Amino acid sequence: MTATFSNFARSLTVETAFTVLAVAKRLKAAGKDVVELEIGDSPFDSTSSARKAGVVAIEENQSHYCPSPGIPPFLEAAAEFVSREFNIPAGPENIVAGPGAKIFEQFFCEAFLNSGDGVLVFSPFFPTYLPNVQRRGARVVFSVIRQETQFRPNLKDIRAFVEKDVAPKAIFLNSPHNPTGGITTQDDLKAIADLIRGKDIAVFSDEPYCHMVWKGKHHSLLEQPDMMNQAVAAFTFSKSYSMSGWRLGFAVTAQPVAEIIGKMINTTLSCTPPLVQFAGVAALQEDHAERNETMQKFREKVTLLTEGLNAIEGFTTIDPTATFYVFPNVMEVCNRLGITSHGLAMYLLEGADDQFGIACLGGECFGDAGHGFLRFSCAEPNERLTQALEFLPTAIARKDRIRKYLEQNTHFSLPTPYDCSIG
Repeated sequence: MTATFSNFARSLTVETAFTVLAVAKRLKAAGKDVVELEIGDSPFDSTSSARKAGVVAIEENQSHYCPSPGIPPFLEAAAEFVSREFNIPAGPENIVAGPGAKIFEQFFCEAFLNSGDGVLVFSPFFPTYLPNVQRRGARVVFSVIRQETQFRPNLKDIRAFVEKDVAPKAIFLNSPHNPTGGITTQDDLKAIADLIRGKDIAVFSDEPYCHMVWKGKHHSLLEQPDMMNQAVAAFTFSKSYSMSGWRLGFAVTAQPVAEIIGKMINTTLSCTPPLVQFAGVAALQEDHAERNETMQKFREKVTLLTEGLNAIEGFTTIDPTATFYVFPNVMEVCNRLGITSHGLAMYLLEGADDQFGIACLGGECFGDAGHGFLRFSCAEPNERLTQALEFLPTAIARKDRIRKYLEQNTHFSLPTPYDCSIG
């Protein structure tokens, strides 16, 4: 008999994309042709200077412990990068290196949250936010963002949270937004800063898709006056530089907060591998042009997928705005077929055809506000995206297969039709 798990461990939820990924890999191993649009990973190689620098770092034996916040060249390069590209007034003392951006969700919560504190989360939301908030015993307060308003944050909800919650302490802000592809505009950021400035409220500003903005340019909350003192911004190399497997990111914040997070790195991870940080330095300093070329390829993919989905009856999505996700409203299709949106996603993968499938995610994987939507990643070659688009109408028309799939998976039956007037 094992020891009893904690309440937190028993309640722990995970990022569904990896669960669906496992199903897709199992089906592919069994011989099924699957177009994988479920995982948010780049289909491109890591940028060239980063790869070369990583090899050099290995050959030079950069494989020992380093300072917990990061090596000086990385801290300097990251500070210069956010100052130059996003007008964030950062120096090396404001940077902390980490293995990707996700770890900073946990460290942010540990730095600012106590039991009972209120945390505003915009829904749909990235699924690892909640476990990190719950780990601290804090309360999640949801604010629904809608397709009709381009999935921008609701400023009225922010004001209500700040002024009326019994213990408002933190806001999770994700822009560009996963899963919807929406952005928080510069005007929105100014308004948010004005609402919280000088109050005991911290913001986790999650910015992994900072170079995937297809309308306008990316703006960070930390660009707003005094926000460095109230926010932690997280960046990653996974998207911009196709370095997801390297596990490298960094946080930007005020020096006292950076020092606290550095202690958290020290007491959990010891440090981020220096050879990975040297690869990151090269990416930040030398791979701008290659990065921008890759971003244009992503933009083409998003446009291809958006236009193709909008041409299918019952699919509606916003124009390409940001990220490499497309988040169509499929309520009409789900109501017609009597299937939940994640049920529809799993049907496309498992049940629509014996030889061919599409892996994507139901919007409810990102919270209740995602019900009636699907999330498609663009992480496949364009010809594979076209294959998926051509297959979707056929799959939806196979009513006998849908009926059989629901008989075998009754938990995907839609108990009550979606309200199509809400988007």
